[in-house]
Amino acid sequence: MKIIIASRNPVKIEAVSQAFLQVFVEKSLTFSGINVLSGVNDQPMSDEETLRGAENRVEAAKDAVPEADFWVGVEGGIEEIGHQMTAFAWVVVRGKAGTGKGKTATFFLPDAVADYIREGIELGEADDKVFGTNNSKQKNGAVGLLTRDLITRTSLYLPAVIMALIPFINPQLYHEGKAPETPAKH
Repeated sequence: MKIIIASRNPVKIEAVSQAFLQVFVEKSLTFSGINVLSGVNDQPMSDEETLRGAENRVEAAKDAVPEADFWVGVEGGIEEIGHQMTAFAWVVVRGKAGTGKGKTATFFLPDAVADYIREGIELGEADDKVFGTNNSKQKNGAVGLLTRDLITRTSLYLPAVIMALIPFINPQLYHEGKAPETPAKH
């Protein structure tokens, strides 16, 4: 099976690869990351915009590589809740028989990071400024920096990708039994 990840970010590629390898244990899988536009702001500022970004990435990836079996969009976003800022990501998986969606856990950002974001700086760049790192968004990300890598971006995204695969694990419940591939049972 050919899986296209709508990003070249190594963290996103790794999380998607790990999830698919866990779900489709008896299948031969190939993974490719491609750069596509999200069609939303570089830093999505709401739950809705973040989900739309992941959906747009999937559509753009499908348009770019229509012969694949699955297309996956991962979009990180933030949202203000009162005077605090949260961070999370949406994952959208499109297969030939339908679509699945999953969302990561949500965590609160420190004010020092949130203040940079409110000034128009993307989360990864804000993290780099506050933590004195470089290109953290392609490494452990805000969640890794804040948890001392107990949870990294990859480990944060992994369950969300698996949750987005639920309709493909249970095609009879989601896609009227028309799934092209059924994962192996454990």
